[in-house]
Amino acid sequence: MTAAGAASLPGWDLAYSGKVRDLHVPAGTTLETAPEMLMVASDRVSAFDHVLEPAIPGKGELLTTLTRWWIRRLGLPDQLAPDADARTPEAVRGRAMLVRTLDMLPVECVVRGRVTGSGLKEYREVGSISGVVLPEGLEDGDALPEPIYTPAWKAPQGQHDENVPFERTVELVGAERAEGIRALSLSVFAQAAAIAAEAGLVLADTKFEFGVDRATGELVLADEVLTSDSSRYWDAAALAEGRVQSFDKQIVRDWLAAHWDGHGEPPMLPDDVVARTSARYRELIERLTA
Repeated sequence: MTAAGAASLPGWDLAYSGKVRDLHVPAGTTLETAPEMLMVASDRVSAFDHVLEPAIPGKGELLTTLTRWWIRRLGLPDQLAPDADARTPEAVRGRAMLVRTLDMLPVECVVRGRVTGSGLKEYREVGSISGVVLPEGLEDGDALPEPIYTPAWKAPQGQHDENVPFERTVELVGAERAEGIRALSLSVFAQAAAIAAEAGLVLADTKFEFGVDRATGELVLADEVLTSDSSRYWDAAALAEGRVQSFDKQIVRDWLAAHWDGHGEPPMLPDDVVARTSARYRELIERLTA
């Protein structure tokens, strides 16, 4: 059954519809058997585990554009299928990537340069994040002595991901693979943070996902890469003045937290919240790619 907001594409079957993205496979195949799939970023926006209305116009295309820009900028292994652009259906071109199907690792590779968000909550409770012990006295937004790798276990659909210590990732994927994704995650974060700094931006944290090419065994950085939905970008000048200006859906989160108690269906987003969120997504791309 086609999920609300998911495109119906001739020659493709909808294999999975998440909160904000849809996966299509060639008709008659499955995610387990398809050699390639179509990864479509929708304009849907979610917060606090709910998909909100209305959508953010242009969001899917902006996030896809940013992922592809980072892949080129960093020279990362390319997940795109051969002739991807030419074979992408016109109905989703611009917000879709035709990619090789990978065997995804069940680890969300989070790298943090600042203490904030869920990491701040965990730090305040136990003095560490995913088993990484941190200095005392850190406040929201403070820079860490050096970026830290704080992985999470990717829970099955319908369950919440769980922050885990590095040792747990060794159990999940093996010692060599666990070491490899940690090293690569920290390396990519360092490169991206330096590039962001040139644009007057602070990369506070991000999350990566990796998969293994079924034919070659190559480890590939997959899914979205350093987008506004997978990363926290802050304006460096504002941060120096003690203010946090983010380039993601924080506007949505803040408004929802102020106008909804978490029970029942969330309210409709006001037009100005939608417009300001869209503008922040666009401004980030313009600053990075200028």
